[in-house]
Amino acid sequence: MTPRFLRHPTAFMLFGATAAFCTYACMYAFRKGITAVTFEGMAFAGINYKIWLVTAQVLGYAASKGLGIKFVSEMSPGRRAGNMLLLVGMALLALLGFALVPAPWNIVFLFLNGLPLGMVYGITLGFLEGRRQTDALVAGLTASFIFASGFVKTVALSIRASWGVTEFWLPFVTGSLFVLPMLVSVYALTLLPPPTPEDRALRTERKPMNQPERQAFVREFGPGLALLIASYVLLTAFRDFRDNFGPEIMKDAGVENPAVFARTETLVALGILVVMALLQRVTDNFRAFALLNGIMLTGGVLVGVSTWLYTVGTLDPGTWFLLTGLGLYMGYVPCNGLYFERLVAAFRYVSTVGFIVTLADWYGYLGSVGVLLYKNFGQGGISYREFFVSGAYILAVVYGILVIASFAYFSRKFRDRPEPMVA
Repeated sequence: MTPRFLRHPTAFMLFGATAAFCTYACMYAFRKGITAVTFEGMAFAGINYKIWLVTAQVLGYAASKGLGIKFVSEMSPGRRAGNMLLLVGMALLALLGFALVPAPWNIVFLFLNGLPLGMVYGITLGFLEGRRQTDALVAGLTASFIFASGFVKTVALSIRASWGVTEFWLPFVTGSLFVLPMLVSVYALTLLPPPTPEDRALRTERKPMNQPERQAFVREFGPGLALLIASYVLLTAFRDFRDNFGPEIMKDAGVENPAVFARTETLVALGILVVMALLQRVTDNFRAFALLNGIMLTGGVLVGVSTWLYTVGTLDPGTWFLLTGLGLYMGYVPCNGLYFERLVAAFRYVSTVGFIVTLADWYGYLGSVGVLLYKNFGQGGISYREFFVSGAYILAVVYGILVIASFAYFSRKFRDRPEPMVA
């Protein structure tokens, strides 16, 4: 039964955004504790141990996205909460296995940790899509993974410094602290009422999609989706690289204060939250879609320009790290919900955004694995900072071209559509 206070639009928006923010921020505690430490001096088969761990986890996460294309898109609303808690519980058990099993055999547990977690985002998004307030709700959700990335690193490093927890137990201890908050947050999501008739009229009906329906969607928008997903692969790969190896990048740049991650990512999260939430005021769906493309393109430019200013000595490392994060998330955040939310609404295509986001993530994390393998096995002689700088320049140019081409396709298709589209 829906609480009475959630009938008020503002209360609903604030409560829903907070519940989504807390749910996904808690999930990060079960995944990102491993990125806070460097496993300095440890190696397996001549390769730094953290590289093995991060690669295994990202492989599991990518595989999870592939499974989620079917699992998330076909999930009924009543199964979302239970499935989410089951997946998170499996991830925590994998971290316990990582702590108990000696190296190098515990590498496999990082793969098992990533394997369930890749589906959590799509499930959470299912609670939020197809509503008048979806822009604000998804802004809260996406702000969580920007904030939580730095926050979890800071929490994990503080635990290690204060409690003397070893590097192998640190991910499990960090995740365990967030079990109760996760339970409360998921329960809060279950209190959200389903979309109203007015929501469906403004944003199009949302429903689970079987395989033929998913194939029909891809056929309908194939060229534009291919271009967009190609840009997203670049974006995900370098955002994930920055996230996983932030301590190494900053250390090489001369910054070793663990609080820098929470402070930097919190500022980025607040900036993105404000920008995305303001789209709530744009009622024309295709106009909002165009604005999102503009934000994404600006983000790519910001990554390139800030990196150039850093390399010529105009920006200090902390400001550079902040601005590259802002630029990356200006592109990354829209593609984690709002881009596809407005696309579906503009074309009046009955579907679920969870399917499209998970599909894009599947390819995005395959790209992330590719970049990890290339850096670690093809460019092992250069530092993480140098590799990230080179990648930033490539991203700024290629990403911009792909975003412009994708938007040109969708603009032409929208202009030439005969009637509002219904699947």
